[in-house]
Amino acid sequence: MSEVRILVVYAHPLETSFIAALHLRAVETLRAGGHEVDDLDLYAERFDPVMSREQFAHYVDARVNTREVESYVKRLRTAEALVLVFPVWFDGLPAMMQGYFQRVFLPGVALRIDEAGLFHPTLWNLKRMAAVCTYGESRRDVAAKNNPAHRFVRYNIGLLIDPKGRFEYLAHYDMNFSTAARREAFMRRVTRAFEKW
Repeated sequence: MSEVRILVVYAHPLETSFIAALHLRAVETLRAGGHEVDDLDLYAERFDPVMSREQFAHYVDARVNTREVESYVKRLRTAEALVLVFPVWFDGLPAMMQGYFQRVFLPGVALRIDEAGLFHPTLWNLKRMAAVCTYGESRRDVAAKNNPAHRFVRYNIGLLIDPKGRFEYLAHYDMNFSTAARREAFMRRVTRAFEKW
């Protein structure tokens, strides 16, 4: 396989967590495969997830709406693949990651708004996307709620990439009662998935 420029976006405040270990494994595996990895640790970089009044006032103006987040926009635009690593909290993504999408995936960056006000995805530089996440609840309980986190990642973010692009969702459920054996099995699953990239 040829080298791919991959943007890994990671959100968790604790470096000793299982999701931190998954993040490290994903980055190491992708780099071992010869890929160029841009590892964006939102907490370590102190990303500000709060949209300012100024940015919101110019949200649809693609000429100026990226001023406060230009470096993050550049990293997104130069990537050929996107990997998200996060825990699911309160049925959704961490506020830090939600803020990243709200502030960086802007009109003129991730989508185009036409004359009729319709949105058209434009992140076609991304040919592949994956999410690695953990849930406190069981798969059954998450499914009973129609898995809001998966739906957000798949249909709010995944639909912005190249329509022919590949999408993977790797989830470890029931973390509240997880065993070392189950965590190790999931770690192997993540490793195998990224070894194929």
